[in-house]
Amino acid sequence: MANECCINGDNVMILACSGGSNVGQLANQAAVELTREGVGKMFCLAGIGGQLGNFVQSARDVSRLVVIDGCLLGCARATLEKAEVPMKGYVVLTDLGIEKNKDFNLKQEELQKVKEAIKAAVALQQHTTRPEPLPQLSVSWARNPS
Repeated sequence: MANECCINGDNVMILACSGGSNVGQLANQAAVELTREGVGKMFCLAGIGGQLGNFVQSARDVSRLVVIDGCLLGCARATLEKAEVPMKGYVVLTDLGIEKNKDFNLKQEELQKVKEAIKAAVALQQHTTRPEPLPQLSVSWARNPS
């Protein structure tokens, strides 16, 4: 059963913040929906944070990885750094212009924006020929000045 959590091959591992704010929950919901859509597979960030061997090793070994943090505190990023898992793709929701708050009524338009940013981070990894991990990247979208 533990092996069912681990990813190997050319799959995209998705690690999401699920913190106590709208952006944490948007990150989590986007990961769930993208897993359902077949973009990647959501993986257990808590297992990595708990230093569970198979979880950490799977995250180190996967060829494509997208980490989603809700805000600049970067809890997901810090978890990976502590576990010595290289960052490959990184999205911070507040960098997308989404304001952090305690409103858990998630907005569909914000969820779509997050999913598109994650898909862009995945696409960048698909088009690279470099064998080493990509540098940390933060996908951001320009705001309309209107």
